[in-house]
Amino acid sequence: MSVEDEFPLVQFMRENFDPVGELARIRAEQPMFPMAIPGDQTVWLVTRYEDVREVLGDHERFSNDFGNIIGLGSNQDDPGGLGFRDPPEHTRLRKYLTPEFTMRRLRRLEPRIEAMVEEYLDRMEKDGSPIDLVQSFCLPIPSLVVCELLGVPYEERKDFLRLSTNRFDFSAGPEASIQAVNDAMAYLTDLVARERQNPGDGLLGTLLREHGDELDDRTLASMADGLLTGGHDTSTSMLALGTLWLLENPAEAAKVREREGYITEVVEELLRYMTVVQVAFPRFAREDMEFLGQKVTKGQMLLCSLSAANRDPALGEGMDKARPERPASSSHLAFGHGIHRCIGAPLAQMEMRVAFPALLRRFPDLRLDVPFDEVPFRKLAIVYGLDALPVAWGPRQA
Repeated sequence: MSVEDEFPLVQFMRENFDPVGELARIRAEQPMFPMAIPGDQTVWLVTRYEDVREVLGDHERFSNDFGNIIGLGSNQDDPGGLGFRDPPEHTRLRKYLTPEFTMRRLRRLEPRIEAMVEEYLDRMEKDGSPIDLVQSFCLPIPSLVVCELLGVPYEERKDFLRLSTNRFDFSAGPEASIQAVNDAMAYLTDLVARERQNPGDGLLGTLLREHGDELDDRTLASMADGLLTGGHDTSTSMLALGTLWLLENPAEAAKVREREGYITEVVEELLRYMTVVQVAFPRFAREDMEFLGQKVTKGQMLLCSLSAANRDPALGEGMDKARPERPASSSHLAFGHGIHRCIGAPLAQMEMRVAFPALLRRFPDLRLDVPFDEVPFRKLAIVYGLDALPVAWGPRQA
């Protein structure tokens, strides 16, 4: 077996919370790792922290343009959004969104996030133990936060929740997921058209009032869909995995309940440790070059393993363990790096800072309802997470 064939999916593989050991070996022995894909193409897997930062931070040598994927034989429609855009188009679109994601603007959402969390905790309490925390809490909260951000009308949020969650449910096969994406885009395009006629107070209404002449409906809908894609499944996964880790580390859970402000340290360290987005958007070499001792030809794809980079021993000792009180973890790459760093990072961090303490304080005896080795972790996922999180509270049933 050639080195190109040995680990073609290693970047998507996990053992519970941890990337598989082969990924660490690749990082140590061959940090610019060649993998073969159909069509006699080679994809380079980049795994060390500093090297990943270099690739993600250098848009002069490495492109994000979706057209490169078309060149590899994809027949998909251009997905829109920021992740597959290069400057100057990326710069133009991002400048419209950046002001909406400052902490000053986002603080107006915090009371609504707190209210949503309390509403779903009330529902959990009413429904009673045991429950699947993914379905009852981790999944709906991020979707409703996106509703609040975009300005989805309240009476439409139940349908929007269904549209946004169906796209991440692969149990019915890829065709159903693709149809759900198309349905979400159709809804968002219609919502933009309605907002253009009567702009509301959400992000879409704000952008239309301030920049409506510069943004067409398709572009705005694609930007909204990018926020949905980037902010839904990732936050759901972090809420589920983070809760599981806290249940397995009760001393840390107690600190979250009891110490104001400690949750900030926990969130940053869990973001690094979990790295739910396992690889960054693909980059493509703009020219022939030598990089990390390898000859890279123009158009070749580089995949940056964020999960490997965030566990790099070069960052410090014990990076394969989550230690919230270690020196600041804010330099992690869980949200990427450079001009394509996730624009919604402050909102995701706010969701977690609100949700974890509220959950642990409402249910101080929250516990797993199955043995740890029966928790269904995802397999081969770009966004890592849990398929379910069975939990219970109150008296144990005989």
